[in-house]
Amino acid sequence: MIQWITIVLTIVLGLCVGSFLNVVIYRIPNDMSLSKPASHCPGCGHPIRWYMNIPVFSYIFLRGRCHYCKTRISPIYPFVEILNTVLWFGCLTLFTSFIIPSFTTNWYRFFTSCIACSTLICIFFIDLKHMEIPDVLQLVLLLCGLVSLLENPTWENVAVKVFGFIGGGLLFWLVNAIYKLIKKRDGIGFGDVELSACMGLLIGGYKLLYGLLLSCVIGGLILVIVNIVKKGNGRAYPFAVLLVPGFIVAMYSGDFVVSWYMTLLGGH
Repeated sequence: MIQWITIVLTIVLGLCVGSFLNVVIYRIPNDMSLSKPASHCPGCGHPIRWYMNIPVFSYIFLRGRCHYCKTRISPIYPFVEILNTVLWFGCLTLFTSFIIPSFTTNWYRFFTSCIACSTLICIFFIDLKHMEIPDVLQLVLLLCGLVSLLENPTWENVAVKVFGFIGGGLLFWLVNAIYKLIKKRDGIGFGDVELSACMGLLIGGYKLLYGLLLSCVIGGLILVIVNIVKKGNGRAYPFAVLLVPGFIVAMYSGDFVVSWYMTLLGGH
């Protein structure tokens, strides 16, 4: 019974938090309060009643349009709600024993990973549209990283995470310094440096390297396709959009991949 209650709560809270993430994504870059004014249609400004603001279901029932002015509602809203729920359910699967009984429950990992995933979703969409990463979101990731130190407060674990924090930030800082020396302009924003450092503290140095490798592969493919289709050579791209998918995959599969790689090294 507790198992099903936990699963249902994770899904419901995942959808509700996903709805709040849409508020964060829209309001923070525009320097708006997260609490005032209440949810309203950006087209006509009419307040949205609670029964028209149910995650995903309201979008379906309203057929993707405002009930009052019939302005089309972006499908990104339900997508963010569903994505957040899927990622939270992934955290429940991997970091607790509620879905797979043979897995060990780690509440530190579960809660920090859920919060980090939600924060990374906001960073992804804000950087995609505005090419900036709000400091408050970096602070949330930093706090998640600090809390994660309590998960296994051994010198070895702390050293790996501190190495990830320093190494992640220093790596991109050096890359940008070299690029600036050659091109006379910044190639990587300082927000990306902070993002890499905070994620290094959260997941540790080994998994950070794995996440960066994934980001390079995913980002490289995306940039190649964009440059071919739109001939976008020379334009600036939101770098966090390329980093976030790699970091999320590293959070989920990093333990398995790092353990497998260490086994290979030990086998030699």
